[in-house]
This record gives sequence, structure tokens and C-alpha cells, in this order.
Amino acid sequence: MGILSGNPQNEPMHYGEVFGTWNYLLTAKSTIAGYQMQINHAGDEDLTKLLNNSIEDGLEEIKQVETLLKENGIGLPPTPPEPPRACLDDIPTGARMQDPAIAAALSANIAIGLVTCSTIIGQSIREDVAMMFGQFHMQKAQLGAKVLKLNKEKGWLIPPPLHKNKQEHCE
Repeated sequence: MGILSGNPQNEPMHYGEVFGTWNYLLTAKSTIAGYQMQINHAGDEDLTKLLNNSIEDGLEEIKQVETLLKENGIGLPPTPPEPPRACLDDIPTGARMQDPAIAAALSANIAIGLVTCSTIIGQSIREDVAMMFGQFHMQKAQLGAKVLKLNKEKGWLIPPPLHKNKQEHCE
């Protein structure tokens, strides 16, 4: 049997897996701190719920990735401090992040997370690493659908120019 056969948890991680998972962990920690700050600015209850869901999912991802890295003897990136809670009314209007901007940033973060998970899946040779990030990808895709629905319902979605078929105009 070769070094890459048998239980994948007994296999060493390659440099790409180490870098990808370590960088993912660093980004997840920073993103959660950003979501915690955005909750202070969010006025819409549905948006706040989605931000809280994102934080909960992210904290679970962090636990799993930290466990993987620790088991493989890899040092962990720093965790930013949790931002203080603030009352929305205490934030001056000009300094407040608006709900559509928060929702757009959440959508962008989800899209980036999907690409990152796909990249790590594609470069993994350990099945357990690929499966873990496949699970993260599925959760992000489901959350992304919820954020898209919210953006449409609230009128926050700014679509690109819509393409119309030329044949529709000829009839």
C-alpha cells in the first residue's frame, strides 16, 4: 500500500491543502467579525437573521477546519476580537451602512466562498478534506439562494442589463 491509500485522515496534507485550508480559516474568522459589525448597522430583521445564520455556519466551519489543521500539526491564524454591540439608532445616518449594501456584501462573500470551496475541493487529494469543503459549498449555496430571494423581495437586487432575444422585437 502506498502513502495515499487507506484512511485519508492518516495521509499527510499537501502544501496546497495546507495553504487553502489555512487561508480559508483566516478569511472565515475575519468575515465573521465583519458580519458581527454589520449586524449593528442592519435595520431589516430578515437581513439580520441571514447574517446570524452566516455567523453560525461560519463558526461551525471554523471548528472543523481548526480541528483538521491541529490534527496535522499546523499553526492556526489569529482570531480577530469580536466587535462591540451597538444600537442602530446610535450610529449616525451618514456613517451607517445601508441594508442593500450589507446584503450585496453578504452576496459577494458567499460567491467568493463558493469559488474558494470549489478550488480547495479541486486541489484536494485527501477525500476527507474534499468532503468537508463540499459540505461547506452546499451550505453556502443554500444560504446564497436565501440572500438572493431576500434581495429580490426587498427590491435591493440591481440586475445587469437584461438581454432580450432580437426575434421578440421582429414579430
